[in-house]
Amino acid sequence: MTPSRRDFLRTLSTASALAAAGGVQTVMGNVPTSVGAPAYIPNLMRVSPNDKIRIATIGMGIQGNYDTMAALRNPDVELVAVADLYDGRLEHAKTAYGKDKDLFATRDFREVLARPDVDAVLVVTPDHWHDHITIAALQAGKHVYCEKPMVQHINEGKPVIDAWKKSGKTMQVGSQRISSSAFQEAKRMVQAGDIGQINYIESNNDRFNAIGAWNYSIPPDASLTTLDWDRFLGDAPKRPFDAKRFFRWRNYKDYGTGVAGDLFIHLITGVHFVTNAMGPTRIFSSGNLAYWKDGRDVPDIMTSVMDYPKTADHEAFQMVLRVNFANAGKISNVTRIIGNEGQIEFSEDNLILTKHKLPVAPGYNGYDSYFTFTEPVKEEFKKQYDAQYPPETRTVEPVKEVRFNAPKGEDPHSLHFADFFKNVRAGSQGTIEDPVFGFRAAAPVLASNQSYFEQKVVHWNPETMTMKTGETRVAATPKKKK
Repeated sequence: MTPSRRDFLRTLSTASALAAAGGVQTVMGNVPTSVGAPAYIPNLMRVSPNDKIRIATIGMGIQGNYDTMAALRNPDVELVAVADLYDGRLEHAKTAYGKDKDLFATRDFREVLARPDVDAVLVVTPDHWHDHITIAALQAGKHVYCEKPMVQHINEGKPVIDAWKKSGKTMQVGSQRISSSAFQEAKRMVQAGDIGQINYIESNNDRFNAIGAWNYSIPPDASLTTLDWDRFLGDAPKRPFDAKRFFRWRNYKDYGTGVAGDLFIHLITGVHFVTNAMGPTRIFSSGNLAYWKDGRDVPDIMTSVMDYPKTADHEAFQMVLRVNFANAGKISNVTRIIGNEGQIEFSEDNLILTKHKLPVAPGYNGYDSYFTFTEPVKEEFKKQYDAQYPPETRTVEPVKEVRFNAPKGEDPHSLHFADFFKNVRAGSQGTIEDPVFGFRAAAPVLASNQSYFEQKVVHWNPETMTMKTGETRVAATPKKKK
């Protein structure tokens, strides 16, 4: 970690602790790093099973609104505060969520953390702010729901995990698809051995439209007056104001994590949940910027190949992930888990299990060397084959197909929050997607970016959650001499 980043985090942590202990005015002033404030505030307020859980959303953009609405679809949950760096979103939040009350709205997330009526915060900011705000919120005694990916850089994962463990608070990472019944059923089938031993997984998430490629609408009043550009930049490189970078931050690696962090993370989270995998040991990515050449510095096409080692839960398998924002063909976004006795193909809404088991006997003739034998050799071969493979070993089991559809009206997004709130009420740190799970899903996608930009194979230890030595640079194809 660079000295400037370390100083930034130290100042942020101190300010957050002061905010929780001393109130809003403390936050707004200059905060010296030498102030002796408590590093953590274990409990500002306990949540009774009979009380409402009061939430605040930090980041009221697209996903911030979707997350807020999903959270509020759970009973006994109340939104009491929001934070965003663009004034228009704060005004929208007051209209959308504060019609019957005075909703607290601020540009400064630390003012939210200072409020004693906030039990839990939803961190739905650009990726480069995830670790900073999450750690500050845990230190301030808040439960945290953090959008995926949990962190922007691999070296940020363990500090978040340490802060979570130390706080005793509930934390959940927001990749909500795993709370769908289709993912639950896929997990049950895999654990039951319905497809035998897994050997290969492929998953894709393609798109072909401008909004899907993150070219979100920019409000005409975007300016240095209506939004806080400097706070948005945080510890990212300093740049002159650029509304495109603020409202389309996913297009830039200074603030986002590209297609890997936005979409691979969903795919990997689902696979880890279904298979109980901890992560790959080797990651390699390739791709390019094929269509959306609009100033972005992240690819719009990426494929990653990941090698998963054998564990007590599964055999070794290879996984291939793909995102293509320039797919003008037929788009079918599914995950396929393939074993030696069948496959499961699933999305958030449905699932198809195909059972296809080979007979023990390999058979002969057809496109086989048998027809090249002489007649005496053929007779001897048949004699040996019949002795080795009795009739019952030659039976081909019919292909079986089992379909599963999610219940009509199922709401995985709300269900994901339901798991979070259930654990908040129970005082538990055991959610369906806790920070350890969240980091084990995030690290491979961040390694995918590292592989792409640095043109090398990345080696990862999923058990210790650390980078392994011996990273291999991928050599360019040598040019032929004329």
